[in-house]
Amino acid sequence: MNFPPLTLKLNKKSKTVHHTAPDSFGPYSVGWASIKGMLMLAMMAGLSACYSGGAESAQASTAKSASETVQAADLLLTNGAIYTVDSSNSWAEAVAIKGNKVVFVGDNDSARLFVGANTRVMDLQGKMVMPGFHDVHIHALESGSDSNHFILDSEETDAENFIPDIQKSARSHPNVSWLIGYGHSLYTLLDAERSPLEILDEAVPDRPVIIMEQTSHSMWVNSKALKEMKIDTDSPDPQGGIIMKNEDGSLSGILIDNAGDRVMERAMNANQLTAESDYQSLKDYTMPEFAKHGITSIVDARGYWQRNHHKTWQRLADNDELTMRVSLALWAYPELDDQVQLNTLTSLYRRDPDGLLNINQIKVYSDGILHNTTAALKQPYDINLLDIPGNRGLNYFTQARIEKYITALEPVGYDFLIHAIGDRGVHESLNAIENAGTESGRHRLTHVEMVDSEDLPRFAELNVTADAQVAGEFTQPSMWPENDELIGAQRADNMVPIRSLHENGARVTLSSDWSVSPFNPMIGLQNAVTRHPQELSLVQAIRAYTIESAYSMRQENLTGSIETGKLADLVILDQNLFDIAPENIHQTRVLTTIFDGEIIFEQK
Repeated sequence: MNFPPLTLKLNKKSKTVHHTAPDSFGPYSVGWASIKGMLMLAMMAGLSACYSGGAESAQASTAKSASETVQAADLLLTNGAIYTVDSSNSWAEAVAIKGNKVVFVGDNDSARLFVGANTRVMDLQGKMVMPGFHDVHIHALESGSDSNHFILDSEETDAENFIPDIQKSARSHPNVSWLIGYGHSLYTLLDAERSPLEILDEAVPDRPVIIMEQTSHSMWVNSKALKEMKIDTDSPDPQGGIIMKNEDGSLSGILIDNAGDRVMERAMNANQLTAESDYQSLKDYTMPEFAKHGITSIVDARGYWQRNHHKTWQRLADNDELTMRVSLALWAYPELDDQVQLNTLTSLYRRDPDGLLNINQIKVYSDGILHNTTAALKQPYDINLLDIPGNRGLNYFTQARIEKYITALEPVGYDFLIHAIGDRGVHESLNAIENAGTESGRHRLTHVEMVDSEDLPRFAELNVTADAQVAGEFTQPSMWPENDELIGAQRADNMVPIRSLHENGARVTLSSDWSVSPFNPMIGLQNAVTRHPQELSLVQAIRAYTIESAYSMRQENLTGSIETGKLADLVILDQNLFDIAPENIHQTRVLTTIFDGEIIFEQK
């Protein structure tokens, strides 16, 4: 290993020393106290040399002193452009890791003290290092699972063309009691000449079929599925859902939001291989893919405890197979009895600061989505798609009910992750937190697609985090006019206002909501800094993916930045994000991912 020589320049005004090393990123500052320490060390070494009779004894004494006070690192990264996300010391050249912790962040010269006989030294040759990424709203278990029997083309515009693919899947899975699919567009069904129910019955008439629409906010089912669930033309709409009907009053086979969620719950529980498929997919596909993209912490944002999702995560933890820190957000079912559900959620709480798995968040839906006119709005939609009274969307959970759950579960230790898309959904969710929450809560509103100007400052006032997803192209300003038909150009012209939220003091986090959007953080970073007029700076966007998200997971003192004493979760990139054009950020590759002090991914 070769450590380049450093030159020292004393800045008398600020009492710092700038160490500038050849081929390194730039200056690294050392405080005045450190200078005095170095001077004292030099004086002591000189005195030792005098008393012992020569320079050799002085050098031996100094080396012995250093070896006694500094433990050799297991891994040392040198000659890097290390972006620490530590506001007091943003850039460094070297990082030393011992066990699972960072034991040194600083300059190359000082890093020599941490080299031992068994230290692996990586010369970064100027490569950028930063903290591992957090994704605090991702559907890791659901989206990575192989529980679907088939996937439809979301770009297909003729529902009749789905029949051959569905029939092929039915032949390939003759023994499953429920055939489960995914991927179509709701509007493809709405534009069909025949009833969607008739089309699906033609494809599979002899057993239940359920197909999740690409946004997950509606399901397409056949007559067998409706019969299994005892749904007929007289069935009332469930809380947070709509049973769609044709113009003649007959069932259409389309179940909106929670009306479809309830059926999917039945289908998944009927599939005996679902739990094993979930486990294997997480272990063999999802976690390795996250490591490849530098993701070291996540919030699994919809833990269906009636499907035993929590037990699948616990199995990974018990087997010591987790390669990321996980907070599981348990799903609050809209249709369940409140007291029964609250008792169950209380019993499932788990908080282990030293462990990799915590079950300490609750996922609540305030409303639906704009796409199918179920996001809760203050003013009516411009089109009437579902005949909802008032045409202002719907509530999975009302404000009063969210307040009830916060009152009961925040004292247990739970933080709330509240799905809120429409301006009314955002407003009511903030009201619920204001009325029922306390200073100890770290609650978040996720999606925040429409935020009334009067609510912008309330996020900071209530210490509510605004969690946004901008990796999907549909959130980009160029796509805002796609919502004009639903809500008009004026309301559609300021979607996901992350800049306005930040300027009003809100803590902003960025996440993916995968599989709705790609989980690659580089895509999210690029979109975040280029989506004018609602963009963030690169510094702000990186913080949103790291230290701000760590706060939301209650681990900002453990990770989220590269600091001495923190856990060693970090990534090495193939290019410096601060040196490239913003529109090229998505091309950046992760070369190495280090999690808990161990290399879990290394680009070959």
